[in-house]
Amino acid sequence: MKPNVCWFRTDLRVHDNLALAAAAANGPVIGLYIATPQQWQSHDDAPIKLDFWRRQLLLLQDSLAEHDIPLVCCETPDYNAIPAVIEEIIDTWGAGGIYFNREYPLNESRRDAAVTFVCDELGVPVHAFDDSVLMKPGSILNNSGEPFRVFTPFSRKARQIIGPMDQSAPTLPAKAGAGKPAKLQTQLPLASLSWPEAHDHWASLWPAGEKEARKRLEDFCQHRITAYKDQRDLPAVDGTSKLSAWLNAGIISIRECWRTASAWNDGNGVETWKNELLWREFYKHIMVHYPHVSMARPFRDDYGHVPWRDDEEQFRAWCEGCTGIPLVDAAMRQLRETGWMHNRLRMVTAMFLSKNLLIDWRMGEQWFMQHLVDGDFSANNGGWQWSASTGTDAVPYFRVFNATTQSRRFDANGDFIRQFVPELASLDNKAIHEPGAARPANYPAPLVDLKATRARALEAFKR
Repeated sequence: MKPNVCWFRTDLRVHDNLALAAAAANGPVIGLYIATPQQWQSHDDAPIKLDFWRRQLLLLQDSLAEHDIPLVCCETPDYNAIPAVIEEIIDTWGAGGIYFNREYPLNESRRDAAVTFVCDELGVPVHAFDDSVLMKPGSILNNSGEPFRVFTPFSRKARQIIGPMDQSAPTLPAKAGAGKPAKLQTQLPLASLSWPEAHDHWASLWPAGEKEARKRLEDFCQHRITAYKDQRDLPAVDGTSKLSAWLNAGIISIRECWRTASAWNDGNGVETWKNELLWREFYKHIMVHYPHVSMARPFRDDYGHVPWRDDEEQFRAWCEGCTGIPLVDAAMRQLRETGWMHNRLRMVTAMFLSKNLLIDWRMGEQWFMQHLVDGDFSANNGGWQWSASTGTDAVPYFRVFNATTQSRRFDANGDFIRQFVPELASLDNKAIHEPGAARPANYPAPLVDLKATRARALEAFKR
C-alpha cells in the first residue's frame, strides 16, 4: 500500500491526534515535519517557543517509533516552498493521502490551499481535520446565521453544542508505520534543522512531552482548579494551569483538557477554567470568519484611525520593564525572564501601552510574540485588541486599567513585585505599589502620570 503522510505542525503529539489517527486507520503511515525558519522569523515566533517545539519533536520522534512510524524532517525557507516539498514526497513515496490538522491564521490557510491544489493536480487525496478546536469554525452561528462577534453568547451556545458531543479520544494501532521511507532531497536529521540558539534553563522552565502535559493537567485539577475562579487573578499565587505552552504546541489536545476538567464537576472553578478554553476557541473562530485580523488590521474598522504616538524611548522602557510603574515592570520582566506572563498582567501591560502611553497595540502584540513560549497568534491578537478597545468584545475605550490600583488589588502584599523587581523588595506593602519619595536610586521615576495619560487616551479615542 502507498503510505499515508501525516504532516505535523502545531499538533506535536501521538495521543488524541485526529489527523494521525485517521491516517493510521487507512493504511501505513509516515510522519512529516517541515521546518520554515524564515517564516518563523516573519511570524515573530519566540526563540524560547521554537526551542520548546524542538525538544518536543525529539520526543515525538520516539513516541512515533513505538508505533513503527518514522518521522521525516525537511526544511524550506517559508510556506511558499512547501507545495514543492509535498510534490517531491508524492513523486518519491507515492503517497496514498496527505493528512493534516488545520491551522487558521491567513498565511497558514493559504499554505494549505496551495498544498491541496498540488495534491489535487497529482490525484492524491487531502484529509484535513479541525483538531485544535472543540467545534469546527463555521459550525456555531447566531440566530441570524452569522458568526458571533461577542464572546458571552458564543460561549453559551458552544456549551450547548459541546455538551452532547462524543469526547472520546481516537486510538492508534500498535503498529502503524510504513517502514523506512525513500530519501528525499529536502530531508534532514531533526537536529540539523535551523533552530535558534537555546538556553539551558529553558528546558527546566518548560519541559516538553505529552506525559509532562498530562501530569500538569492532572495536578492542576487535583490541587488548584477548585480555587481557580478566586485565585486566577493573583500573580504571586500558583493558581492557574500554565498549560498554554503545551496546548498551543498541540502537545495536549483541547478535547483532553475539556474532558479532564469536566470529569471533576467541581463547580465554579471548573466552569471558569473551561470558559478560558472557550475564549481560546472563540479567537480561532474569529480568525476564520474575519481574516482581516491576520493582516495587522483592527477587528473594528471604526477604531482604525486612533492617533497612536510614536515614542521609541517610552516603548523601549515598557519592553525592558523600566517604566517606574512597579506592577507593569514586574510583569514585563517576568516575560523576559521566563517566556510567560500571568494573564491578568497581560491585560494590565497591554492597556498601559495602548492607553497610558498611547502606543500602537500592534507593537506590543509583536513584542509579546517575540518572547512568549505560548505565543498563539489568534489568542495574542485577540487579547491585545481587547485591551486596546479595537477588537471583539473589546473593553470600552473609556475603561482604562489603573496599573497602581490593579497592583494593590491583585498583589496586595507586593510579593510578585518583589520577585521580579528586587530593587523595591525593602519597601513596605503600601509603598511598593507606588514608591514615590521612597523610590530607591536604582529604580526609575514613573514614565507617565496615570491619571493624566488616561485623560489623554480618552480624548484621542473620542476624536
